[in-house]
Amino acid sequence: MTAETPVCQLLARQDHDYRDWLWVAPPRDAWLESGSGRLLSADHGVLAAWRAQGRPACGPFDAWGEPPGAVLFWPKSHALGEWWLLALCQQLPAGTPLQVVGENNGGVKRALKVLAALGLGCRKRDSARRCTLFETRLGAVSLDPELAWQRFEAAGLTLVSHPGVFGHGKLDDGTRLLLEVLERQPDWAGQRVLDVGCGDGILSAWLASRGAAVRAVDISAFAVEAARRTLAANQQIGEVIGSDVYAALPAEVCFDAIVSNPPFHQERDIDYGPAARLIGEAPARLTAGGSLTLVANAFLPYPALLERAFGGFEILADDRRFRVYRASKG
Repeated sequence: MTAETPVCQLLARQDHDYRDWLWVAPPRDAWLESGSGRLLSADHGVLAAWRAQGRPACGPFDAWGEPPGAVLFWPKSHALGEWWLLALCQQLPAGTPLQVVGENNGGVKRALKVLAALGLGCRKRDSARRCTLFETRLGAVSLDPELAWQRFEAAGLTLVSHPGVFGHGKLDDGTRLLLEVLERQPDWAGQRVLDVGCGDGILSAWLASRGAAVRAVDISAFAVEAARRTLAANQQIGEVIGSDVYAALPAEVCFDAIVSNPPFHQERDIDYGPAARLIGEAPARLTAGGSLTLVANAFLPYPALLERAFGGFEILADDRRFRVYRASKG
């Protein structure tokens, strides 16, 4: 099987036995998914793809075992890369071989500073396809990856956030505008509400505090854990599960309302796929008279998607940067 992504093409040309190695936070790539090794990922979409093929896969808060080595695919978020390194040092035996790979314009060379700060020696193994591959060995470090979690106050709530979560450590302006709109609807008590792309769980906690029966989903395991911690920090109840939009939800489950600040980036690339599924499949997930309310950057082409799925929509707020849309099921 030929590698599809530049980082995997670089790895594929290595004279190295990756059998039973741990692939940490990799992209979707058929070369990886049809080869050897085990997956460690926070992306429930990637996890589902591996598991569907019977391949071993685990999330960041699962037990990882003791693989003979690991390859970390350096993420766009420098802070998230630091967390992965700390977690690997904490979870795997000292001396375990580690390779770090990434695109040059994605900041992989910053990994050198992190490794040096952790006291881990490192050398460049190879470079090609505008990517670089480093190698080192894991060692004991004094920093606890738990320190990456942040708590902050916003919208009258205590929020818990992680570097792998959208809007880490702050309230996103689009979400702030969405909350202002939701505040105008006083009858959330008893409503069955689905929060899609829940992030740190601010919408879920806010809705639960007003009596809604909340279920939240996010493709990121970091977001799922953050939302659970946010609900607990505010003494609120809600169910949070890992899901690629609606994929993990039973088909017969419907909601009185769906709320979302949907993502439109996949790493550095624009990706409308999740938002298109959120909108296109929403009518089948709503009760009669139920509504979808979402916030989005004003330039995004969501009106056409809403029109196609619902036959109409309204704009509830527009501050020139963001718009809040609502569409209802007849």
